[in-house]
Amino acid sequence: MKRGAGVLLHISSLPSRYGIGCLDSSAYRFVDFLKASGQSFWQILPLGQTGYGDSPYQSFSAFAGNPYFISLDGFIKDGILTEKECRCCEGSVRYVDYDSLYRKRYKLLRKAYKACRSAYRSDAESFCTDSPWLSDYALFMAVKDSFGGAPLSQWDRDIRMREPDAVKMYTERLSDDIGFYSFLQYVFFRQWSALRAYANGKGIRIIGDIPIYAAADSADVWASPQLFQLDSERIPSAVAGCPPDGFAADGQLWGNPLYDWEAHRSTGYSWWISRMAHCFRLYDVVRIDHFRGFDEYYSIPYGESTARNGSWKKGPSMELFNAIEAALGRRDVIAEDLGFVTDSVRKLVKDSGFPNMRVLQFAFDSRDTGSSTDYLPHSYPENCAVYTGTHDNSTIAGWLKAITPAERNMVRRYLCDRHTPDSELHLSLIALLLRSRAALCIIPMQDWLGLPDSCRMNTPSTLGGNWRWRVTRQELSDRLCRTMRRFTEIYGRSP
Repeated sequence: MKRGAGVLLHISSLPSRYGIGCLDSSAYRFVDFLKASGQSFWQILPLGQTGYGDSPYQSFSAFAGNPYFISLDGFIKDGILTEKECRCCEGSVRYVDYDSLYRKRYKLLRKAYKACRSAYRSDAESFCTDSPWLSDYALFMAVKDSFGGAPLSQWDRDIRMREPDAVKMYTERLSDDIGFYSFLQYVFFRQWSALRAYANGKGIRIIGDIPIYAAADSADVWASPQLFQLDSERIPSAVAGCPPDGFAADGQLWGNPLYDWEAHRSTGYSWWISRMAHCFRLYDVVRIDHFRGFDEYYSIPYGESTARNGSWKKGPSMELFNAIEAALGRRDVIAEDLGFVTDSVRKLVKDSGFPNMRVLQFAFDSRDTGSSTDYLPHSYPENCAVYTGTHDNSTIAGWLKAITPAERNMVRRYLCDRHTPDSELHLSLIALLLRSRAALCIIPMQDWLGLPDSCRMNTPSTLGGNWRWRVTRQELSDRLCRTMRRFTEIYGRSP
C-alpha cells in the first residue's frame, strides 16, 4: 500500500442537519476537506443498520446499509417531504439521539416510500435482482416489525425456524413492509455509490470496516442457521467475546453466535466470499475487525454472564483467505490484530500479507496485554496501519490525562519533549506517527481536534452513551485543514 494518511470519522459523526451524519452535502464537503488537507484515505465504521445498543458492530444484516444515513435532502428537493416535516429530526449538533431517530426518522422514510415507490419501481426491481441478500433481509425486518421489534429469539417458532408455510404467509401478509425495506436499501446504495465515486474522483480512498461476526438478531443468522453454532431450536451453543484483560476484568461478552467453520468449509466458504465481494463493491480497502479470531476464536458457553469461562478454539486460518483470494483476486485488506497476540496469530498475519495495526496508546499503557515494544513507532514495519487510537479507545487527549504520571513521563521521554504544553501534546504524538515507516497512518478526527474523553466514540463493555459523537462544521476549519496539510507534507504523506 502506498504511503499515505487519512482520517477516521464515521458517517454518523458528520455535521448533517437532521440529527445524525448522513450521505448529504456534509459528506461531500468532508471529502473536499480531506482533499484540501492532504489526506488520501477516509476510514469509517461499519455501515450496517443498527439496533439495540446502537453499535455498528451489531447489525441486522452483514450486507444492508443503515437507513439513518439516507439523506432527506433529495426527498425535500423532489417535493416528497417538506423541510418543516424533516425539522422534527433536528437535534444536538454534538451528539446523536438514537431514541428520537427511531421514533421520527422511519415515519418520514415511510412517507417518502409511499409517495415515490411507483417512480422508482423499475430501478428498485433491478437493484433487488442484483442483491441476492435483499429478500431475506427485507422479510426479516418486516417480520421483526410485526413482532413489535422483538429479537429473533422471541418470534413465533414457525417463522423463527423458517418453516415454508410460515415464510409464504408472512411474505404475502407483509408485502408492503418488505417493499419499504427494499426501497430503503435501493436509496441507500444509490446515495453511497455516488459519494464513493465523488471521493475516488478527488483521490480519496474509502476504508470500510466489517465486524468478524454476525449479530444474533440478524437476517444472516435467520437465513443461514447452518453456518452458525446453534442447537436444534436455533439457540447459540456458544457465543463470541474476549477474555479478561487490563481493560476489562470480566472480559467482553459480545453475545454473537460463533461460526460453524466446518459448515463454511463444506461450501468452499461461499458466504464469506459473497460478503467480501459485497464489501469491495462498497469500499476501496476493507478493515476486518478482530482478525485474530480467524486463527483462534474465544468461545463462551451460552448463558454465561461474563466472558471469564471461555476457551480458545481453532479457526479456519489461511484456508479462508486463500479461498477468498482465489475467487476475488488480491484485494486491499487491513487486519485488526489488536489484543493478546500469539505466535500463531503473527504467523496468520504474515502469511496473509495484509498490513496489521499498531495503536500508539498501547505502547505506553501498562493495562495492555501485548508487547508494548510492538507499538512503539521506531519498531513499526512499513506494511502496517498505525493509529493514535481506535473507536474503542479514549481520545488521545483524554488518554494523556488518564494514564499514570510515570506513563506520561515515559511519553515525554520517548518524544524527547519536556516543554510542549499538555494542551498541544496530541499534535506531537500525531507527528510521531506520521513520520514513522508505516505505510498507512489514520488519525481519528477527535485526536486532530485535541478533544477530551467525553468525545470518544465507544467505551467497550458498556451500554448507553456510545456511538453518538459528532463533529461540528465550525471544527472543520480552514486552520485545522492547513495544520493537517502541513503535517502530511512534512512527513511525505501527501498524495
